[in-house]
Amino acid sequence: MIGFVRAVLFYVVFFGGTFCLSAAGTVVYLVAPTKIRTFAVLWARLGVWAARAVCDIRLEVTGMENIPEGPALIASRHQSAFDTMVWFLLVPRCTYVLKQELLKIPLMGRLIGATGMIAVDRDGGARTIRTLVKAGVAAAKNNRQIVIFPEGTRAAPGALLPLQPGVAALASATGLPVIPVLTDSGLFWGRRAFRKVPGTIHIVIRPALPPKMGREALMLRLRQELETGIEATDRPGG
Repeated sequence: MIGFVRAVLFYVVFFGGTFCLSAAGTVVYLVAPTKIRTFAVLWARLGVWAARAVCDIRLEVTGMENIPEGPALIASRHQSAFDTMVWFLLVPRCTYVLKQELLKIPLMGRLIGATGMIAVDRDGGARTIRTLVKAGVAAAKNNRQIVIFPEGTRAAPGALLPLQPGVAALASATGLPVIPVLTDSGLFWGRRAFRKVPGTIHIVIRPALPPKMGREALMLRLRQELETGIEATDRPGG
């Protein structure tokens, strides 16, 4: 019963705050569009704070020393909505690669587009890769940290879906090393679970992989890195 009440309170706080931030951000966008990223960071802080304060979900990050100053290409496992906000708090100029459908969300969709996120059509084939590469190169030149989920969608804890080719295309085009990241967020903030599970979400940032090792070799190494330690990482924390 306590878990259910916590979940209800979390969603009231999170979605209520999201609506208020989206409404305020829309007004700010009309008069000062360069300030709109501030609202993305506030939204991320809201989500992480609500998870901690209401649901007792904490965060532990290791390996931050593996992320260089300046542009970066971060290839993270993806298990929950938590992953889509936390990087706004971990790196200074976060740019997510996300699905184009998110731009259609009322109020918030317009703001997502204005923050410089890279929106792609997951069914666009070669056209999607071209769009991704063009936007990724521009983001790297602007010293942004590009966060991509190589699996393309959320996966259950302990499972790794086939990796999509976009990460290799980005590495080749930008010349940036690929930084593999593990997470166990799905154990506490499940994909379709209403309730949240108290505990500690772990984010493990591994040493970067060189971009010039060839597509097949890069994808193989990346998969090995993302598979390594899954069972050790994906377990409830204290």
